[in-house]
Amino acid sequence: MLRIALPKGRIGDDALGLFEKIFGGEFRFGPRKLILERGGFRFLRVRNQDVPTYVYHQAADLGVVGLDLLEERRLDLIRLLDLGFGRCSVSIGIRQGESLDFSRPSLKVATKLENITRDFFSKRAIPVEIIKLYGSIELAPLVGLADMIVDIVETGETMRQNGLYPALSIMESSAYLVANRNSFYDHKGAILRLRAQIEEVLRGSP
Repeated sequence: MLRIALPKGRIGDDALGLFEKIFGGEFRFGPRKLILERGGFRFLRVRNQDVPTYVYHQAADLGVVGLDLLEERRLDLIRLLDLGFGRCSVSIGIRQGESLDFSRPSLKVATKLENITRDFFSKRAIPVEIIKLYGSIELAPLVGLADMIVDIVETGETMRQNGLYPALSIMESSAYLVANRNSFYDHKGAILRLRAQIEEVLRGSP
């Protein structure tokens, strides 16, 4: 039985939708349920940020997680397939009415994505102070805590409602199917068959 870690929310629901198309029947967690066993699979419902951890430590063989989180966490996982849903971007947000200026002598950037942010600026030899936040990141430029933010953007509406706008996209992200390396070698046939079945469903999607 393959164990698959799925994030709560839309990405996890979209992933279960793929299994419904492949195997038929309903693949849905019950209220407050964290484990779903169906069709020879055991699905684990976890927080999005925890999916790579479950897979890396082999508590799950497979997982569905955004590329942004894979790039940020940098755990040694096999990236099997870009699933194409859960699309978003990692973008720099600044106050409305301002323009992006990397030439300033000192810049403060608020973000929960420290590694992605650090890589972006270091590759461009731009010195910045990174301020780690865990939520309400849009508030930081409004109260003088930071000059800009780096955050996940889907439509940009959250930034706009808080007086910011996405000035530059750092990277594009979508949901990926990933595997634990040991699990991949132990269950290679079953995992590759599943990947092929998912690819077939995705090719048939409008």
